[in-house]
Amino acid sequence: MQTILSVAVDALAYGMVLFVISIGLSLTMGLMRVVNLAHGAFAMIGGYIASYSAQSLGFPYALAIAAAVSGTIVIALPLERLLYRRLYGASELTQVLMTIGITFVIIGIANYLFGPTLKTIPLPELLRGPVELGFRAIAAHKLFAIACGLVVAVALWVLIEKTGFGIRLRAAVDDSAMAASLGVRTRTIYAVSFALAVGLAAFGGIVGAELLPIEPYYALRYMVTFLVVVCVGGAGSIPGALLACLALGAIDTSGRYLLPDYGEFFFYLAVIAIICVFPRGLLGRSGG
Repeated sequence: MQTILSVAVDALAYGMVLFVISIGLSLTMGLMRVVNLAHGAFAMIGGYIASYSAQSLGFPYALAIAAAVSGTIVIALPLERLLYRRLYGASELTQVLMTIGITFVIIGIANYLFGPTLKTIPLPELLRGPVELGFRAIAAHKLFAIACGLVVAVALWVLIEKTGFGIRLRAAVDDSAMAASLGVRTRTIYAVSFALAVGLAAFGGIVGAELLPIEPYYALRYMVTFLVVVCVGGAGSIPGALLACLALGAIDTSGRYLLPDYGEFFFYLAVIAIICVFPRGLLGRSGG
């Protein structure tokens, strides 16, 4: 029973970390129609800035998170203005090649500035120890990751589905020319959406640093994982991304606990099976 509970908590924490990082990519691909393979690089940037802020500048954990998320957005917005705007409406191959190039450039700059070593983000005392739940003790940082995932899921769903910003974003995606003629500032909407996606990536990279360590090739190591989550959940679907992360997190964690010699075999086997049954993802949008 203890093993089952351990697997369940680890799977839930891992799945929520994947969700917080990947949901920005899901929105970028599903709503903005951009295959941004540099998404993981922005999560890495957030982790690097948070590590530097906490270790070298002495920032407390919350302030390090705020500095890292805002710093990553500040870095990303000029890239959106100069590079990503050229990708809106471009072919998928052009988007893939451009964003992979951006990934390698970011990796090179990060390694030059911070060095090719594993980066740690010191946790506050509140998140270091275990939390007694009566039936067992659970690491506090895992509960924190789970809570962050739930908050992000609810907040994003409300933002996209229930606010004027979400309406304008969907209008800009469906018909940008018509939306612009009706007064929707499509470029501003896209820039804000891109900043939101990047900020979530940075936040997820920091919150999940205990489970997905920040290291020199983080962006490449987890690039496929983040892309897989989007494909399985359905690009642009918040509930789909959450469901995919929980399912894949449970499968991957269970496989590593019970059959560690198989590595990620069961993870990708599940991906193949789900995509065969649901080609658009679990809750993918049907539009073109």
